Order: sequence, then structure tokens, then C-alpha cells
Amino acid sequence: MNRSMLFAALSLMLAAGGVPAQPYPNKPVRVVIPWPAGGSNDVVGRIVLQKVAESLGQQFVIDNRAGAAGSIGADVVAKAPGDGYTLMVHSTTHLGNATIYKKLPYDTLKDFVGVGLLAAQPGVLTVHPSLPVKSAAEFIALAKSRPAQINYSSSGNGSAPHLSMALFIAMTGIKIVHVPYKGGGPQVTALVSGETQASLATISTVLTHIHSGRLRPLGVSSAQRSGVLPDIPTIGESGVPGYEMNPWIAVFAPAGTPKEIISRLNAEINKALKLPDVSKSLASQALDPWGGTPDEFDARLKADYEKYAKLIKLTGARID
Repeated sequence: MNRSMLFAALSLMLAAGGVPAQPYPNKPVRVVIPWPAGGSNDVVGRIVLQKVAESLGQQFVIDNRAGAAGSIGADVVAKAPGDGYTLMVHSTTHLGNATIYKKLPYDTLKDFVGVGLLAAQPGVLTVHPSLPVKSAAEFIALAKSRPAQINYSSSGNGSAPHLSMALFIAMTGIKIVHVPYKGGGPQVTALVSGETQASLATISTVLTHIHSGRLRPLGVSSAQRSGVLPDIPTIGESGVPGYEMNPWIAVFAPAGTPKEIISRLNAEINKALKLPDVSKSLASQALDPWGGTPDEFDARLKADYEKYAKLIKLTGARID
């Protein structure tokens, strides 16, 4: 075959799509984490996706875009091409924002597709030692005897600690006063100092204070007991049957991302979560590896979207 014939043959192959596409990923993948570096979303995202990057032989570059409870970074991802080269690591706050914000520049369900769950971040009902209670049932009884006299702290309106306690209040009929703070640090500081008397904080934010005796745990918010607090019963088994609130951290992609890419990433995430060093790293942060299929995550998204919307409407929290 002479040069002109070879050129013609190649041209026909290109026109017909005969040259196979390079396997995904063939360039660095941007991972937008809409929270500051060092927080739980950032830590989990870096731990798990570093393993995914090593397995796929391609860089996964972390891009922290903090602000407005994650909605600034989420907007970046919503407007990115659905080609698998932009991902997002976000928490259940992503769902809560859809209700708590009067208007968002994106549609929380339509503009994203779930790739896979990374970890659960269960909370724990915790009180200042000055409060004379040692169980969730005793706390409920005390709160009913002192309506609107017990203050509870959260990391902000619409945050997981706020909504976890809102569900607890709704299911028990108690009346306690919400005091929102700007972040988990100030929320816990207020509780340790006695400025507030209770909180349903993420376990990782209060674990050291529990071990030191400066705070007293009464019950964990997940359906199962926590591996880092195995002797502490769930709230469901200690006074509030059916209670379950288990915020999570997960990976999302822009809508339109091909299913084969979603499936590939999901499989790599699940593989990474099973690695002993990953499990150990997450456990040190009081986070439980989750995993699962894209369909299972999709079902969880829809259920939690409705659950969080109802809770936020119940609290009356709103941001213009």
C-alpha cells in the first residue's frame, strides 16, 4: 500500500470512528471538595481517591472550593462537562442546601449523578457532665421536666447536628433551645464550656472530649453502634425506637457523565474502601466506610432528600 492509499484508509477509519478511544482516564481528574482543607469531607476524599488514582494510574487533583455550605463548589461541578474529568466530594449538606437556601444556581438532583458513597459520619447525643443524665431516656425525661431550659449547640442552621437534633425533638416531643454556631469547632467549644448543655454532634468532633470525661455520650445516631464507641447504645435502642440519622460523605459527577465511567469509578471506590489502611485511617476519624452500587446510592439520595427537606421545613431554617 502506497502512502496516498494509507492516508486515505486512515481518513476513512477516523471518519467512521474506527480508531478506539483512549481508556478512561487518560488525563488528570479534578476533584472539587466544596469545603476547607482538613475537614472530614477533605480528609475522606483525599484518603480514598488517592487509592483510586494509584489504581487507575492517573492523577486525581483536589480542588478545595469552600463557601456557602458547599454550594459554591457544587455550582462549579454542576456547570462542568459530564465527561468524568470533574468530580465532587460532598456530604448530606448537599441535599439540605436544596431546601435551606431560597435559591441555588443549580438543581440538586437533576444536575448531578451519584458515583458512590464513601463513609458515614454518625453523630452522638452528648451532654455536659453538669447535666444529671446518663442515658437518652433520662435526657428526654429531664427535658420534659424543664421545657425550653436546655440549650443545644449545632454547627449551623441546616447542618447535620441541627437536623439530627431536630429529628430527635420531633420524635420525643421535648422542647429545647437551638443555638447555632459557625462550624463544628465552636459548636463543641460551647458544649465543653457549659455554654450549651447538649449537642448531637458528629462523633469525630467530640470523641477526644468523651474519652477525657469532659463530655458524656448518651446514644449514637446511626442504626448500629459505632466501632469507636462500642459501649454506647444507639438512640433507637435507648429511648427513641426507630430513630436513625446517619449523614454521609460521597462522590458525585456532573449530570450526563457516561454510565460506564460511573461504574468504573464506583468499582474503584469500593475496592479502595476495603483496603486495611483505608479502613484504619477512616476509623481514626470516627468514620465508617460505606460503599455500595450507584443504584443503591441513588435510592439513598432520593430518600434522604425527602427526609432532610421535611426536617428543615420543621425547623423553619432558611437562608436567602
